[in-house]
Amino acid sequence: MRAGLAAAMLLCPLAFAGPASAQPKVNLEQTFADSLTAMPKEELAVTGGFYVPAYSSVAMSQGKLRVDFSVTLSVHNASETQALVVRRIAYFDTAGKQIESYLKAPVAVKPLATISIVIPTDDVRGGTGANFIVDWAATGEIAEPVVEALMVGGVANAHYAFISQGRPTRTVGKK
Repeated sequence: MRAGLAAAMLLCPLAFAGPASAQPKVNLEQTFADSLTAMPKEELAVTGGFYVPAYSSVAMSQGKLRVDFSVTLSVHNASETQALVVRRIAYFDTAGKQIESYLKAPVAVKPLATISIVIPTDDVRGGTGANFIVDWAATGEIAEPVVEALMVGGVANAHYAFISQGRPTRTVGKK
């Protein structure tokens, strides 16, 4: 067992690297220009939010080995007819401290379009209990967005991928 652990340490030195520095800012407006549309002129009558667990690192081998994962957060507009306004995408670490905020201003996502945020494998600032908060709005009744995180990583010859689905924190309609 110890030989296997030693081999994993030699084959995957990033699994034991220290925290990465801040990653370059993602410009959602440029990266996902084809997925975005003009902000609606009507009042945003429906609002909601999601909590999305993410794991930039996972402890394995009774806590003796840390495996780091890339994390891709995807926000899918599940409506076929109207824009989804994404008001906030914020990334938090295990202690609940905000690491990044990804929007300077709200963006409107076209019907059935998607925007994503990628946290690279070497950015382990989130730790084992990282999470995102995504706040959204719409002009009227809308299919609830699909918000999820995909984690991909591995050590030696073992590769892992899993999805964490966002959990609604609130949905409020105009009264």
